[in-house]
Formats: sequence, C-alpha cells, structure tokens
Amino acid sequence: MLKFFADRGGTFTDIVAVTNNQAIIDRLSKHPERFLIVTLPNQQWIIVYKLLSENPELYQDAAIQGIRDIMGIASNEAIPNEAIEVVKIGTTVATNALLERKGDRVVLLITKGFKDALRIGYQNRPNIFARQIILPTMLYEQVIEIDERYDANGNELVSINIEQVKSDLQAVYHTGIRSCAIVFMHSDRYPKHEQQIAQLAQEIAFTQISVSHQVSPLMKLVSRGDTTVVDAYLTPILRRYVNQVASQLPGVKLMFMKSDGGLVAAEQFQGKDSILSGPAGGIVGAVQTSKRAGFELVITFDMGGTSTDVAHFKGEYERQLDSEIAGARMRVPVLAINTIAAGGGSVLFFDGSSYRVGPKSAGSNPGPACYRRGGPLAVTDANVMLGKIHPQYFPSVFGIDGNLPLDKDIVIQKFTQLTQDIQAATLNDCTPEQVAAGFIAIAVENMANAIKKISLQRGYDVSQYVLCCFGGAGGQVACLIADTLGMKKIFLHPYAGVLSAYGMGLADVRAIREGGVEQPLTQALVPKLQQLMEYLETQASNEIDEALSQVEVIRKANLKYEGTNSILTVNFADDVVVMRQEFESEHKSRYGFIQLEKTLIVESSSVEVIQKMDTPEEPLVIRTRPLDEVPISVETVKMFTAERWHDTPIYRREDLQPEDILNGPAIVVEKISTIVVEPNWNARLTAQNHLILDRKY
Repeated sequence: MLKFFADRGGTFTDIVAVTNNQAIIDRLSKHPERFLIVTLPNQQWIIVYKLLSENPELYQDAAIQGIRDIMGIASNEAIPNEAIEVVKIGTTVATNALLERKGDRVVLLITKGFKDALRIGYQNRPNIFARQIILPTMLYEQVIEIDERYDANGNELVSINIEQVKSDLQAVYHTGIRSCAIVFMHSDRYPKHEQQIAQLAQEIAFTQISVSHQVSPLMKLVSRGDTTVVDAYLTPILRRYVNQVASQLPGVKLMFMKSDGGLVAAEQFQGKDSILSGPAGGIVGAVQTSKRAGFELVITFDMGGTSTDVAHFKGEYERQLDSEIAGARMRVPVLAINTIAAGGGSVLFFDGSSYRVGPKSAGSNPGPACYRRGGPLAVTDANVMLGKIHPQYFPSVFGIDGNLPLDKDIVIQKFTQLTQDIQAATLNDCTPEQVAAGFIAIAVENMANAIKKISLQRGYDVSQYVLCCFGGAGGQVACLIADTLGMKKIFLHPYAGVLSAYGMGLADVRAIREGGVEQPLTQALVPKLQQLMEYLETQASNEIDEALSQVEVIRKANLKYEGTNSILTVNFADDVVVMRQEFESEHKSRYGFIQLEKTLIVESSSVEVIQKMDTPEEPLVIRTRPLDEVPISVETVKMFTAERWHDTPIYRREDLQPEDILNGPAIVVEKISTIVVEPNWNARLTAQNHLILDRKY
C-alpha cells in the first residue's frame, strides 16, 4: 500500500510517499538522481520526489503527475485506487486565485442600508502618510440590498419580501453569477432570515451559497461579511480543483491541509479554510519533527522559491483570528504565519543607487537565470555565484526538456555585467562575488526582520529557541539568519527540503468551531460557556470519524479588556480566576502592562476536536565507523563568505554518521537541499539522522 503526502508550492511540488511495495522501490532505485529512498523499520520505505509545479508541456497537475511517476503509470493510464491508502495534499490553488483575483463571480446579499459596509471596512490606514490611497478591490461583483432587519435582542423589525428577493436573485443569476454571499445584521445570533434567503438561492440553482452565520458565527458585520465573501469567491475554484484531483483518484481517501494546521476530508474543504493550506503543512512538519528531536521552543523558517514563511511555537500552535491575506480580510482561525516575498526565486536588481531583492519572483517558469529558461538574476543565482550551490549536486531538471543541470556560466556572465553597471553608476570598485554577497545580506536582513516581528517584538528571547530551517532554500542561509538574530542552534531534518509535504503526513485531523459571547467574564457566565462549548464540540465532532482513533478536545476562551480590541486566547477553566491570571500573564508579556481596574470581556469561545492519525516513523542511524574516524569529503570547493574565499569541503549527507562533527566552513549536500555551514558554526549528526548546527562563538 502507498500513502502520499504532497505540497504544491509556488515553484516546486514536493511529494513524500510511504510504501511497503518492494517492486516500486526496486524500480525507483535505478534513478537515484530523481528519487530519494529511505528505509524504515517493518519493511517500509519513504520516497521523496520533487517536480516543477508548472510544466504545462508535460502535465496538467503536478501532484497527480508525482503520484504517476512514483507508481510508474503513464499519463493515459488509470491510477489503480486499490494500491493507495490515502493522499494528503496542501495546495496554493486558493491562495493563487486570491492573489491574482481569479476567483468566482460573487453577488453579495446584505441588509438594506449597508450596501457599502464592506467597501468602507474599518478605515484602516496601513501607511498613514501615503498620499495616494489605493483601496483594496472588492471580491464581490454585484450587491443586492435586502429589506430585512432583526434588532440586537432578536426582535424581527422588518420581515423579508420573498417575491422581491426571488426576482432580484433571478436577475443576477441570468448575468451568469453562480456564487452568492449572504450577510445580515445580527445574523450570528438570529440566522432565520439568512436561512430563508439561502433556501431561495438554492431553488434558483446557485451552485455556491456562503451564509455568514455558518461561515463565521461571530459579532461584527464587516469581518463576518468579509469572511463570507472570501468563502463564496474561493470555494468554487477549490471545488473544481478537488474534483479534478478526485477524478484522477477514484475511490481513494483524499484529505487536504487547512489553514489552521489540521487535515480535513476533501468533500468538506472550504475556501475560507484554504488560504494557508501549503504553509500550514510546513509549520506542522517543523514543529512535530522539532519535538521529536527534543526542542520545545521553535522558530520555524520555511524558505521556498517564491516566499519565506516564519512562525513561533512555544508549546502549542499559535493561531490568529483576524488576518489579511492578499488584501482580503478574514475572521477564521489560521496559523500565525508571517510571510514575506523573499525566496530563492526573488529577483535581484540595482535601481541606480541601491540593491533590491524582490518582491517580484522569477517563479519556476522562467525561474532564476541558472534554470536555463532565460530568467533574471535571483537569490539562487547569488548563492551559485558565491559557491554555496554547485550544479553537480543539484537535481538535473532544468532547461526546456527538464533534464539539464543548473547553468553556472550564465550566472557568472550576468553578475559580471551587473557589477560593471554598478561600478559605472556608483564609482565603487567591487567584484561580482561581493555584489552577490551584498544581495544575500539584504535578503537575510529582510527574513530576519520577519522573525523579529513574531518573536522579539512580542517579548520572546529568541536566543533560547532553535531555528528549524526547511524549504528548498532554507539551509543555504540558515547560519546567516541565526547570526543576525543571536540564535545559537539550528535544526535541519533529513527531509528539510520537503518538510511541508512531510508535515501533511504528521498532521492530525482537526475541526475548530467558534461561538460569539461578548459578555463580562464572571463566575455566573461559566455554565453558559460550558453549554456553548458542548454545542460547538458536537458540531466539530461531525467532521471527525471518532471510531478510528483517540480524540482530544481543547477548549479556549478569547478575552479582551472592555473597550479594547486586543484579544488574547486562554485555556478555558471552570474558575474565572485561573483564566484571568493566564490573560494577565500573557498581556504583561505582550504589551508590558496590565489594567486591573478594567472588566474582562469574553469575546468568543472555541472548541478544537483533534483526531490523532498514524504518522510515519523515523529510522535510527547506526554508526559503523570508529569514533576517531572522520567523514571524508567528496571534494573541496571555493566558497565566498565573510568577505573572502574559503577552501570548503563538501560532504554528502548520506556519508555522515551519528557523532560526526563538521567544522565550518563546510557544505552538506542532499538530493533535495543544500546546507551551508558558515565559518563560525559546526554541524553534528544525531542517531535520528537530524543535523544540529551549533554556533561556536
């Protein structure tokens, strides 16, 4: 049987497969340049495979193509479903649709008088000194104002004119719109009118009906409305993608990663839960592998081809309720991930006076200059120029036919030309390698600032944390990032280059449900909270197959001081004193003060139901060499770092054994990533095949 875990990123799609099929292993072993195979206990193997996310000449969907390549099935043959136990996927389909504004056409139905409420929003000004205000584009195309109204106490003030609404909906339907978002005042508590309109839309044959009291059952019309519109905008796109994948895998158990770090069955996957589907797998993979390695305080650092995602972990996943992604506001729990547009494909350019890195990315097509598709200089090219990436240790998947190594000559040629341009403009005497190092320094600073935002600026001392580096490009700059932040330890898993995909295999099924409260925190409120949480738990349990394995339930309360909007999440307790103490401790750590005279408000509560899944084991590596025998490098190359060229040994990761220690500078190469050990660092391998980097001074 086979289990597949896939992550479709902006540049590469990563596939991790677990199998007990000896025939597949025998066949793939003949192509070590394409497939990494790791032996597990109990006659099982892990297969790691990478392919370009977009290659329209060769395949339609990278995840399906990866499954075909591993199973040895031609594109015109059906995939045998009996051979596959489960497929778990993290996808950027919804994220890309949001970024490129290619979602479905949506009509918004909203209470009369509030037609422009979502456009007006909260009047936030991200840049208060900007002279030219660029308003975000609305995701809905048309608005129908519905003459209806409940007051805040649930009294019906205006009932719905069914015939009028039916006529309005039919007119919109005839324009070709098939997706609707229904958002009414106070419907989080009194949803009867929304239910009536949803029934009408269903009769008229709208294919996607997103109703705010189901999508985001919380107070605040604007945030509830925004979330509902996002769901209506993205769910049809997502549904088409899910159906396309499912049609290639009939009868196979198909699951997707949600933005909150949990898995969900394909048929329950919704647009509002999909925005961070890809990055969430990386966070789960980084946290779970770090915990297996004995680390409890973790900064995760996922550097891919297009962007870099960083997150903070201190005992539990951090989630945020309110988020803005690609200009769209949402109010659903998502993993707290800080993303910046800096990755291996970030384009380098000189604007006449200073170096610039990103935010534009070369993607996978054409990709960086070294990809042999005529692309611009990018961060990856700078690492090639500095001798940190060597074509002979990189997969040969480039060029038009996807079978050539990286092109180092074009990189040297382009950096030489760029250096001449810089010298002419600035009269500064510099070498091509110094220019490349300058660009890397800027990229590193941008990424370090992203980590500061989620740690130092919130009162966490990162020197006590481990930096868990992953993503195809993470290991190339790990030491430089840690140096900038004063961190002393770096953790690199053997599957670091594909940890987002591996994370799909380590994730649990999770269902989160929320309910609005908006009442002062008192002991008298506790029974009502318990009643609400029992209801939420029943709802969440519908997504979970409780018969399969153990189930864990986590109850949380979202608290804030009266008159403020700074919500902090605490564990629910029967004693309000315990919840208040936890809130004050977190508030003091985050903001530096507490306000004892202020009333605490329970803004909302949430219940998370977790179903534990079987996760892949990690093999132990046994040392076969004497302790005094050092690993042998495959060659020594020149690497430019710390302002000069260094003779740098290159080691293959598979040649390293437990207790081996490498003193920097050194390069460790794997089939799926490259790790650079800077001069002031050393690297050691553990019995679990984990590479730990320690700073010497």
